Amino acid sequence: MNIHPTALVDAGARLAADAEVGAYSIIGAEVEIGSGTRIGPHVVIEGPTRIGRDNRIWQFAALGGDPQDKKHTGERTELVIGVGNTIREFVTINRGTAQGGGTTRVGDDNWIMAYVHIAHDCSVGDHTVLANNVTLAGHVEIGDHVVMGGFAGVHQFCRVGPHAFAAMYAAINRDVPPFCYVAGQFAEPRGVNIEGLKRRGFDATRIAAIKRAYRALYMAGLSLAEARTRLGELASDSADVAQMLHFVETSQRALVR
Repeated sequence: MNIHPTALVDAGARLAADAEVGAYSIIGAEVEIGSGTRIGPHVVIEGPTRIGRDNRIWQFAALGGDPQDKKHTGERTELVIGVGNTIREFVTINRGTAQGGGTTRVGDDNWIMAYVHIAHDCSVGDHTVLANNVTLAGHVEIGDHVVMGGFAGVHQFCRVGPHAFAAMYAAINRDVPPFCYVAGQFAEPRGVNIEGLKRRGFDATRIAAIKRAYRALYMAGLSLAEARTRLGELASDSADVAQMLHFVETSQRALVR
């Protein structure tokens, strides 16, 4: 175990034998750090927090702090971070609240750039990119392979579906379906995230089906009920459209439209 002599590690913390902790970092009680994870200097990690293997956490990050929610009165809640994430300078990720399920979650292989804030009870999937200064309010859900440009923000309780793309400065106050590209303040649909889909191996047939679904949802002048019916027809031939339909049907907030 490589712990710098100036680091403060609580006796109640559990670190893998090959974990690294940099100078002046503070690791609190009930913190678990997995194999191969490297903690830079001046990092503060409070518990209960579980961090998986092979993560890289850069200097001045603050993880596992109390939720910034006035309803929180000291209940035991936690932060869970998966495998292979890069968490850059000054990132803040808070624990959950009892009212929100008790857990903030970050999945695997995420690229979380400097000054990102992930609030209480958020759920971030796998393989996302959150560019500098992205801010997620409480209870936000970010799907797999989402890319968010710098300074983009998401209102509490909103969802951003898998493979969506949010432009720089996008202010998201409604749910964003999978595969969509949104931009603006407040964010509006601007098309399908075609370039991102191509980079992830989506072939022309899959992308064409997603385009048809997007046109039905946003360009055909249909009501939301009519668009759902049309998506249901298209979903029989495309698992991707079926995913979009499920997202629309289960949306608890207004869709970006």
